[in-house]
Amino acid sequence: MAPASGHAPAVPVPYRVVARWRETPDTVTLRLDPVAEALPDFVPGQFAMVHCFGRGEIPVSVSSLPATGGLAHTVRGVGAVSRGLCATQVGDVLGLRGPYGTGWELQRAVGHDVIVVAGGIGLAPLRPLIRDAVAEPGGHRRVNVLIGARTPSDLISKREMRRWPTTYTGVAVDRPGPGWRGEVGLVTRLLDRAVFEPPRSWAFICGPEPMIRATARDLVRRGVAANRVRISLERNMRCATATCGHCQLGPMLLCRDGPVVNWDRARPWLSIREL
Repeated sequence: MAPASGHAPAVPVPYRVVARWRETPDTVTLRLDPVAEALPDFVPGQFAMVHCFGRGEIPVSVSSLPATGGLAHTVRGVGAVSRGLCATQVGDVLGLRGPYGTGWELQRAVGHDVIVVAGGIGLAPLRPLIRDAVAEPGGHRRVNVLIGARTPSDLISKREMRRWPTTYTGVAVDRPGPGWRGEVGLVTRLLDRAVFEPPRSWAFICGPEPMIRATARDLVRRGVAANRVRISLERNMRCATATCGHCQLGPMLLCRDGPVVNWDRARPWLSIREL
C-alpha cells in the first residue's frame, strides 16, 4: 500500500513546544506549533522524524492532530535522543520531517465493530484513531478499547480514557500497585469482555511485538478476518524515505509500506524468530 503522503520535506522544519505534560515518570507528551510554514497534514497512524538539535532524530508517531487537540508527539525516554526530547521545555524548538508512512484507515471500518488494543506507549499512536471513532458514534456499530501496561503508573492518557464514550474500555496490568482493582494479566484477557461480532469487526493494534502477535492470533481464532486486523510495527527507521533499508521486514520497508500494515501481510515475517 502506498504511503498516504509523498510530499514530506527533506530537511527538518522548525516546530516550537507550546505545551508539555508528563504522562508517566519516563514519558512526556509535547504539543507543537510550526514556527513558520507547517508540514503537510498527518493522518492517524503516521509518524514524523523528530529532531532534537545536538542529539539527532528519531521516528515518533503522532499522538494528537491539529483538528483534535493540536499536533502532539508522546515520547518515552529510553535513549539519548528520546531523553533529550523528554527534557525539552515550553518554548524550545525541535525539527520535524514528515508525514511518513501509512495510517490506520479507520474509514474502512465504517458500519463495523471496532476493537482497539494498545500495549504501553502503543496507546499514543492509537489515540487519534480512538478520538475519531468515538466522535462519530453512528459510524461504527460498537467501539472497544483494550489497554495493557506493565503497572498502573505506566498507563498514559488516564484522564482522557475515562471520557471516551466507548462500548467497552478495559485496562489490564502485569503488576498491580496498591489499590489496583482492575484486571491483572495479559491484555488479551480483556477480549472476553469486549462486545463485538468477529465477522463484522476491524481491529487496530499497537504495542510490544509479542503482544501484537498474541492479540492478532487470538482475534483471528475468534473469527476476525486477518486482512481486517491492522497492526503498527516498529523497526530502526533512520531515513524515513525507503533509502537506507534499516527498517526492512521481509519485502517491506516499514517507513514506506508501514508502520501500519494488515496482519495477513506481516504474519509470515513476524513468525520468524529474531527477524
